Amino acid sequence: MLEFARLEMTRTIKPQIFGPGLVELGNTICPESDAPLDLDSKEPTSLKTATFPTLRSALEESIHALIPVSPSPRADAEILLGYVLGKPRHWPYVWDQPFTAPEYQRFRDLMERRISGVPVAYLTGQREFWSLDLSVTSDTLIPRPETECLVEAALDIIPEKARWRIADLGTGAGPIGLALARECPDCLISATDISAPALAMARENAGKHGVTNLVFRQGDWFDALDQVGYHMIVSNPPYVATGDPHLSKGDARFEPRGALMGGLGGLNAIGHIATGAPDHLRPGGWLILEHGFDQGERVRSLLRKLRYSGVSTRRDYGGLERVTLARSDRIEAPDHVSGMTR
Repeated sequence: MLEFARLEMTRTIKPQIFGPGLVELGNTICPESDAPLDLDSKEPTSLKTATFPTLRSALEESIHALIPVSPSPRADAEILLGYVLGKPRHWPYVWDQPFTAPEYQRFRDLMERRISGVPVAYLTGQREFWSLDLSVTSDTLIPRPETECLVEAALDIIPEKARWRIADLGTGAGPIGLALARECPDCLISATDISAPALAMARENAGKHGVTNLVFRQGDWFDALDQVGYHMIVSNPPYVATGDPHLSKGDARFEPRGALMGGLGGLNAIGHIATGAPDHLRPGGWLILEHGFDQGERVRSLLRKLRYSGVSTRRDYGGLERVTLARSDRIEAPDHVSGMTR
């Protein structure tokens, strides 16, 4: 059986993965003839002669080890095991076979890193967004389900078969721009980012999915745009306030600070984009911004002070205010744009 020592919530304990024959997690009893496989050892001598655990038993022990350190222990373990095997997540439940030595070594290495906090997306180099399998690295923000609400808001506005020009500011790995380009093939999306490595990843994702109505430009927000008169500007900018405790928790500990931190109150980038967008939008053009769950009222107030019209906020899948949209003139928002707080 594969076994990870149980982690305590109050302190970090480095786990060990053991060979066969161990049954207790709390007071583990290990046969004298079966020494533990120390995670610090790069070439455990017992790997060559060990009888490796089955996929299902390894999965269940891994889930148990992740409970204190992950909000989604089962999903994490299933994804990592599927990644090692090159199989779907459900594979161990229907085909419970022993590990091979290389699989065992690779899985235990990934589990050690996950228990230390490294995000699953960075371990696998992949994250799904809008049914798109996106490549990600530590140079890019990890796409989150909440951001799909921004895509939904944009698609509710863009007319069918529209030939709009849309700017995606701060694209990162390209999730928003790619989703809009895929759903609106007649639109032209300009995706920008100040980070060259992030843009390289976005280009790779576009090529992987055969998206051609998407261009990439490097620069700081509007400086990257080569024209004006956009029908829509969308952005998931940095909006976490300096000193916010969430920066020292979960996946955020490993993500690029420049993609997260929005200044003392969290609205520096949002304020910059909101101020400059009217100069780059055509009359009646739309601005759509993602923001923190507790920033909706401040963002709406800011946009109204800047004389935007039709200011409204959508809630995310958890019922929290997450995306605010507005028009660059006094034209009222159409009735079909629903699900919003005014």
